[in-house]
Amino acid sequence: TSGVFDKVAKEIMNDAILNKKVRVDKRAMDEIRPISMEIDVLPRTHGSALFQRGDSQVLSVVTLAAPSLSQTIEGMIGESQKRFMHHYNMSINPFSTGEVKRIGSPNRRDIGHGALVEKALIPVIPTLESFPYAIRVVSEVLAANASTSMASLCASSLALLNAGVPISSPVAGIAIGLLSDKKRFQVITDMKAVEDFYGEMDFKIAGTKNGITAIQMDTKLEGLSFEIIKEALNLGQKAIL
Repeated sequence: TSGVFDKVAKEIMNDAILNKKVRVDKRAMDEIRPISMEIDVLPRTHGSALFQRGDSQVLSVVTLAAPSLSQTIEGMIGESQKRFMHHYNMSINPFSTGEVKRIGSPNRRDIGHGALVEKALIPVIPTLESFPYAIRVVSEVLAANASTSMASLCASSLALLNAGVPISSPVAGIAIGLLSDKKRFQVITDMKAVEDFYGEMDFKIAGTKNGITAIQMDTKLEGLSFEIIKEALNLGQKAIL
């Protein structure tokens, strides 16, 4: 029964976006949901910021420490030190999706989202010589309605600045979606959860005013045309700016 419901719901959304050019919340195809930001929300931390875009809300917290407290990584080529860390928590915050569940450890999704935001921020983190601190950022997802990883990125940029970390440029991110049939396609900016669930692409684009620092994409199609990717990158750049 649920399979039939999902099939019909996807057909309705495809018809609305491809034929009527209307999204579920009446936004324009390239319109971002309302954004609100607040810094210094936690009095006893080195830096903190609350970022909200639509119904997705993230609190990022920065902690600074001596370089000796960098994380030791034991890999295939020996030991290395990791000075900048970003961790993302959503599965351990079941209230973020309005659920009552067992609170456990971060899952694979949490680890992957945390790594994506970390990768997006690394290019702007100051060198050890210019800023001799180990830096840890934790993003707590307080409310989730799609693209919480990119909300975490925006909150983390704000929290780093609030902590006095001299990042070379703020980094922002957005999720770009796709609805298509055999003849047409429509790329959409800042998906809601329903557009992500019934859509065909989740293309996360992160960057500064100078360029892209990280991308991640998953798609339910067998492949994407260059035209779709070009349109997604154009909308992503506009949204980031």
